[in-house]
Amino acid sequence: MNMHSSFTSGATPLGGVLPSSGRPEFGQASASAMSMKWSALHDAAGVVAMLAGLAAETMRPEVRNFPAVMRDAGGWRRELAEQGIEDLHAIMEPGLAALLAVNARGISPAPAALALWQEFHASRAALLALAPPPETTGPRRFA
Repeated sequence: MNMHSSFTSGATPLGGVLPSSGRPEFGQASASAMSMKWSALHDAAGVVAMLAGLAAETMRPEVRNFPAVMRDAGGWRRELAEQGIEDLHAIMEPGLAALLAVNARGISPAPAALALWQEFHASRAALLALAPPPETTGPRRFA
């Protein structure tokens, strides 16, 4: 039997185990999509920073972990985070395309790139403010 026969003959998948619920887990896929978009936004912001003449930014843990924190928070926080990431993407994509077009024509995109960089940071700060406060350890004390 060759390796392809188990995939084409209708046999059970490797391991022989199917998911027990039979329902897709869109929550995980959505969180993964949010993480990919978040990462892509930061890649684009890195290019914008370069075009503005700024040094590359190192990603702090609270920024890097934002999609996972929002996934865990769920509810309205997650919905607002997802919408905010979409909105920020809608600003960054055409903005970066315009900056690259200006740069290709031999014109300095630095002033416009700086404006887009500042808009990115302001929008990202608003998104990061959606994160719930960190859990405090120890018993709660009421006065």
